[in-house]
Amino acid sequence: MNVNKTPIVHPYDPDTYGDGAFDPIDDAPDLSTPYWIEQFSKAKVQRGRPKEMLTKVSTTIRLDPAVIAFFKAQGPGWQSRINDALRKAAGL
Repeated sequence: MNVNKTPIVHPYDPDTYGDGAFDPIDDAPDLSTPYWIEQFSKAKVQRGRPKEMLTKVSTTIRLDPAVIAFFKAQGPGWQSRINDALRKAAGL
């Protein structure tokens, strides 16, 4: 088996051979170096999906079982179909 004796150079670590921040056996850079600390401080943290301009409001509503059964019988998306029916009834 041929073993590559050349150390792996991580393309994003400027200190690859400088201060021992990079170990060719473990190709993950040392994330505690000043370069990576600066990169992490610049990164914008986003969690979850982007927020809609107009979000829906969670509420509780009591409906007849027959109404729920009718919409559920049409398959997934029954809550959205109820919302559409209510919007139509309200003239929106």
